Amino acid sequence: MTRVQEAREGLGRELREARKGSGYTGTALAELLGWPQSKVSKIETGRQTPTREDILAWTQATGRAGEAERLLARLDVLETMYAEWRRQLGAGTSARQRQSISLEAAAKHIRAFETTVIPGLLQTPDYARHRLAQSIERHGLPNDVDEGVRVRMQRQEVLYRPGKRLHFVLTEAALRYRLCPVEVMAGQLDRLVSLCAMRTVHVGVIGFDAELTESPKHGFWIFDDKRVLVETIGAELTLTQPQEIALYGRVFDKLAATASYGAAARKLITCALDDLTR
Repeated sequence: MTRVQEAREGLGRELREARKGSGYTGTALAELLGWPQSKVSKIETGRQTPTREDILAWTQATGRAGEAERLLARLDVLETMYAEWRRQLGAGTSARQRQSISLEAAAKHIRAFETTVIPGLLQTPDYARHRLAQSIERHGLPNDVDEGVRVRMQRQEVLYRPGKRLHFVLTEAALRYRLCPVEVMAGQLDRLVSLCAMRTVHVGVIGFDAELTESPKHGFWIFDDKRVLVETIGAELTLTQPQEIALYGRVFDKLAATASYGAAARKLITCALDDLTR
């Protein structure tokens, strides 16, 4: 069970206790609030996240108005951990890119692992355009792809700042998946070859023939030892608990230990480039 689900279920249990303490059945509370009975059940069992309005109405109806502020604080923590992409990106992709600028500027040590795509900080403008356009189409967002690409390129200034430690690990699949036209991918792979030679950036590639001690289930980013970001199709998960960050750090170290660097990484990239353009 993820920490997000644990938090959602914990909030649901507290609301259920408030309902039972007031003497209401789930059906009676639903009727009082004008809700379907299934909504009360889903909230109490952690299958649905309540809104702020839901919590205020619930605590008022059950005579627990004094508990509203504390429960709303728990909801804020839950929403911080699990932010819907649609809401985050509602103002367009460029707004989300600007949030990344602040986060990346503040971090001294960034570790990123990607299984299927080239990390945003290493993307060419053309490759970034296709990735952002895909997000816009998937979520029905305002089409600000030009501005989104511009800001993503601005993010890459962090690659050249002294005092930063940036470590990227990606699988060979990320080099070979056809997520854009051939000429765009060729330019992206050529860019990766040059990045492997940078002193300020550590780029590793896990080849298909590498023997893994850890299953690369999904991509994730670690910022210092303070925060982990995990992107899913529908949401971005933010993890801040020390034990969670430590777990992702151990997994990253295992994956990084199986990656190739320097000339060996460049060889994997150029082989993918040769196969692509052959």
